[in-house]
Amino acid sequence: MIDHLSLAVADIDRAKTFYDAVLAPLGYTLMMEFPGVAGYGDRHPTFWIGQPRDGEKPVPPTNFHLAFVARDRAAVDAFHRAAVAAGACDNGAPGLRPVYHPDYYAAFVIDPDGYKIEAVCHQPG
Repeated sequence: MIDHLSLAVADIDRAKTFYDAVLAPLGYTLMMEFPGVAGYGDRHPTFWIGQPRDGEKPVPPTNFHLAFVARDRAAVDAFHRAAVAAGACDNGAPGLRPVYHPDYYAAFVIDPDGYKIEAVCHQPG
């Protein structure tokens, strides 16, 4: 349904360092760059970060939430460790969330720009 998604960030270098670290355990890498913009993905860039262009004001996040697919529960755990080590605030340690479904295993963080980021695996343990 969604081809790609872009987030405004205050500092592209800080954001790249953060997302390089937290997306690696999920199998996503930096695939394309332009001045002030970076695109991540596995087959093509689907997640983009970028600084506001000249004259644009950064829009602070409000109730935005983004969940990345993890191939297994170990990847969710690694995502959470990498995110916290890279400066994210813990917003929910890795674990089952059976309120969603019995195999919903996820971890939640808040990135340095204030975005709520999740890694989730829907596979049985």
